[in-house]
Amino acid sequence: MKAGRIYQENRETTMSTNQPIDCGVTPTFSVATSLTAASEPGAEEGSSFIPRQPKSLADVGLEPKDLFPLVLRFLFFHGPHSGGAIARQLKMPVPIVEPIVVLMKNEQWLGHKGAAPGSDYIYELTPKGAEQARLAIQRGTYCGSAPVSIEQYEQAMMRQSVRNLTPPLRRILAVYHDLLLSKTVAAQLAQAIISGRSLLLYGPSGNGKSTLASRIINAWSSEIWIPRALFVGGEVLRLFDSAVHVERPLPRSGGYVHEETIDQRWVRIARPSISVGGELCLEHLEPTLNPISQIIESPLHLKSNGGCLVIDDFGRQRIHFSELLNRWIIPMDRGFDFVNLPSGRQIRIPFDQLLVFATNLRPRDIADDAFFRRIPYKIELLGPNEEQFRKLFDRLAQQHNVEVQAGAVDYLLEKHFDRSNRTLCFSYAGDLLQQAIDFCKLHNVPARFNREIADLAALNYFADR
Repeated sequence: MKAGRIYQENRETTMSTNQPIDCGVTPTFSVATSLTAASEPGAEEGSSFIPRQPKSLADVGLEPKDLFPLVLRFLFFHGPHSGGAIARQLKMPVPIVEPIVVLMKNEQWLGHKGAAPGSDYIYELTPKGAEQARLAIQRGTYCGSAPVSIEQYEQAMMRQSVRNLTPPLRRILAVYHDLLLSKTVAAQLAQAIISGRSLLLYGPSGNGKSTLASRIINAWSSEIWIPRALFVGGEVLRLFDSAVHVERPLPRSGGYVHEETIDQRWVRIARPSISVGGELCLEHLEPTLNPISQIIESPLHLKSNGGCLVIDDFGRQRIHFSELLNRWIIPMDRGFDFVNLPSGRQIRIPFDQLLVFATNLRPRDIADDAFFRRIPYKIELLGPNEEQFRKLFDRLAQQHNVEVQAGAVDYLLEKHFDRSNRTLCFSYAGDLLQQAIDFCKLHNVPARFNREIADLAALNYFADR
């Protein structure tokens, strides 16, 4: 959600079409808020995949040579370590790592520095091994968890697809229980979420597109598993990113699964929701080599797989929107994308997420029918009428203990909207009340809203005078 004032949550999310139509959907504001994942049938649908600990290198899906660089870099950067420590670093069972270390010792890349507890040895790089490590570091510095093959990742994402999810209608509506949504918009939004397909939110700014988009992910209660890193095209891509992924520990009770049976190369996270705005450029949609760590980072839409990717302020990106649209056509249509590694090699990656575009531009000014055909859901979010604006204004004033003088809202609407021919937006209610709070705080008086403060708030806020 965009950063903003104390009213941000309400001012961007209280919306309605001007003429609500009864589509047989209960208005969101009448839905109970005390819903939990455990109380809803199907809440954990889509979470049937559990990465089991591999029993052999064949289960890992990698060749020994794919793991050699990780061991070499680890010992080069961190010095001699036991075989058990190497296995923990790779997050793989000792019986699988041990033969790999033996192979490296046979190549005279590793030597025994001494004994370690449990019939283990301390391994160190030989001069030949140090030379191999330097060559490996020239290609990258990653030495963390052993990667998961792209093939295994694709299979896992198919089993955890957003299109496999069927959240109950009551749960979807509960996500928006505190918002003023018309039945029409509620019905459209619920159907789009159920489909797991692309969605366009459009309409004048300040009417809740960003907040609606940011809440979609809350309709899906299940967690997913993603690899810490991927092995594709002979390269390792770091996938798990603590900046956008929220790790979820295994439940401590309920007989869910024992941690020792889990493949530690995978991490359990909340379904991701990533939002980008005007800063988005084509480089974010390709694997990039971090210039400092020399580690290849996964592209944005690979990190958001299994969740929601919100393109906010669509049409105002640093690149022309036609370039971005052309870039998205194949992924949206076919469920996979082709990206280029820093080495220049092209690889295929899965594209499985609810893609949400939010814009205050007119759709016909952004794209043609060929593109919009691939966005099956298009929801227009309009501004309020006077009755809806008053209702929101009163609600926000009560929430934040602002005393509203009788007739002050009538005065505000008549002078600063009707006479000025200014269109109402839901965001104005919170913004103008915030002006009142700031004024009263400055003068150390209880928060109130009267005609004089309404004039001052409008003077400060509107720039079209």
